[in-house]
Amino acid sequence: MKLARWIFTIAGIYGLIVLFPNYFLEARIGHDNPPAITHVEYFYGFVGLALMWQVVFLLIGRDPARYRPLMLAGIGEKVVFAVPAAVLYLQGRLAPVVLAFAAIDALLAIGFTISWFATRDTVVRDKLRVRTATAN
Repeated sequence: MKLARWIFTIAGIYGLIVLFPNYFLEARIGHDNPPAITHVEYFYGFVGLALMWQVVFLLIGRDPARYRPLMLAGIGEKVVFAVPAAVLYLQGRLAPVVLAFAAIDALLAIGFTISWFATRDTVVRDKLRVRTATAN
């Protein structure tokens, strides 16, 4: 349980630190990686949605057993970036720096998966405790 708390809390803090500055980097991203961003609503929508997932990770980190079902969605959130990024890199369509961030997401997906399995015993134990208390 402690491991899951650490993994999700670190993931949430890391994500906030990495993603929040994007709100101020639209022009810089377009300059450094042309062409310029043409559909800003998608860019800002992505940043906002990704930031909200960091809040979800922080929430899971507070009570992993309670929010265990959300861990599966968190795994998916990491995989849907890491896998396409790896494929795009292999096709020569992605910068190495982006692949590095995708690799971090892949590691977090592994950590989230470990957390999901690690919290199973706690959830089962809690359910048995409730059933036993109700039966008495």
